[in-house]
Parts: sequence; structure tokens; C-alpha cells
Amino acid sequence: MLAADAKAMLVEGALEARENAYAPYSHFAVGACLLTEDGSYYRGCNIENSSYGATNCAERTAIFKAVSEGHRRICGIAIAGGPEGEDPNGYAYPCGICRQVMREFAGPDLPVLVAKSSSDVKEFTLGELLACSFTSENLV
Repeated sequence: MLAADAKAMLVEGALEARENAYAPYSHFAVGACLLTEDGSYYRGCNIENSSYGATNCAERTAIFKAVSEGHRRICGIAIAGGPEGEDPNGYAYPCGICRQVMREFAGPDLPVLVAKSSSDVKEFTLGELLACSFTSENLV
């Protein structure tokens, strides 16, 4: 379970990360912020590409940044998204690929915060968002 101050930091980080989104095609800016076991925070934004398959979501950007710095466990993540240049007007839930990548580095109890603003946040566990997940345990 995350402390209230950690949740607030995650949500604020996700909202701020949206400002760096590169979304010239969808014009939908998404930010994510995650917390690692040692208390480090990593932010990410969506980065689109004219070859749409090369686009990377905010959640995976943050996760890949953390992993590239040696972290292997995520303790919490927040996501915020909406039209470029505007405050989020809805909840930007993580896509299926992002949910699977989260599962690689966190258990089903991972807190996932989905925010419209710092005061309008929904909280789920990864297990609620990705039931019956595929993990390394399925490979043995």
C-alpha cells in the first residue's frame, strides 16, 4: 500500500510528464510516473512516430527508463492523459501492452493510479486491470 504523499507525488509527476509528450498525430498527451523499491521516481510521456507501430506509451517510457537505470521492481504508477494543451477531461487507462510490461516488473498488487487531476484519481491494482496475467511462471 502506498502512503498518501507517495500517491500525490506519483499523480503530480504524471501530470507534469504530460508536458513533454510528443503527440503530433493523436494530439493526446499522456504522462506517467512510477516509484521503485528504493524510493526513486521515474517519469515518462508518450512518444509518437509516423510509423504508428514505433510509438511508445508513457507507461513503458517510464518503466524502460527505470529498468535502464538498474531497477527491477515497481511499487506504484500513475497515469494521466488528455488532449494536448488541455487538462485531462477523462481517465487514460493503460493499454494492454503497458499492463503486461507492468506485470513483468510488479506483482498483481501494484497500485495503479489513473488521474484527471491531483484531486480526481481512481485507484486499481494491476491484478484488477490485468486478470489472469501471463508471467515468467507460465514459461516453466
